[in-house]
Amino acid sequence: MLQGDLFGHVCAPAVPQGFDYWPDVLSEAEQTKLVEQLQRLDFRPYEHMGYQGFRRIAAFGRRYDLERRRLETAEPWPDFLKALLACLAGRLSLDEGAFVQALVNEYAPGAGIGWHRDRPVYEDIVGVSLLAPCVMRLRRKQAAQWRRAGAALEPGSVYRLSGEAREAWEHSIPAMTALRYSITFRTLAGGAN
Repeated sequence: MLQGDLFGHVCAPAVPQGFDYWPDVLSEAEQTKLVEQLQRLDFRPYEHMGYQGFRRIAAFGRRYDLERRRLETAEPWPDFLKALLACLAGRLSLDEGAFVQALVNEYAPGAGIGWHRDRPVYEDIVGVSLLAPCVMRLRRKQAAQWRRAGAALEPGSVYRLSGEAREAWEHSIPAMTALRYSITFRTLAGGAN
């Protein structure tokens, strides 16, 4: 049964179908080494339709150009991100060859990401959380109300959005109180190139 909160929002007791979560995938030593490599990347401010966000990003492989509304080639994947994806593919039974994009987000204190669904050119999304924990908020419109859920993302954990969680639910990250990195790997939807 779904229960309403004080503001009339419908709260889901569990995450939606298609949200998978694996805690403690990366050891503390693996996380430390990975963060050291991330801190050497050339980050740029995130921009969306003329708005500059607080978080900074580094994109590799493919990226979606909002102005041109198409996929474009980005910088080649650094070797350490290729190695990370290979490690995750082995540990979590993922199809390593299907992933075409790696996006690194740097969330300084005060940075978050608003409600959104990833662009339809992408299909499955796999994310790695580093340094600070956060809550991924999830919501789906149902009639005049929102169905809501939340998932704690701990450092060293991995999540996947696919199917219903990817296509029908929006997600967001509230403003961080401590530095956090996330690495997002994406596959392409059928027909996208």
